[in-house]
Amino acid sequence: MLGYRAHIKGAARSKLGADLKKAYDRGASIRTLAQGCGRSYGFVHRLLTEAGTTLRTRGGPNSQDRQAP
Repeated sequence: MLGYRAHIKGAARSKLGADLKKAYDRGASIRTLAQGCGRSYGFVHRLLTEAGTTLRTRGGPNSQDRQAP
């Protein structure tokens, strides 16, 4: 768990981004990751973007695009 509003810079930020990317790529949601590390959705989203993560589209299994005909 990270300190609330603690600044994370340099190598620590890169490592955290890489760790979050691995978890996200295994299927964790941004909200779950944010709650797990005690940071905001926006912070986690930003780190994932900085880490080069391809973000999933919005919507769950009930999304119109994913329903079988």
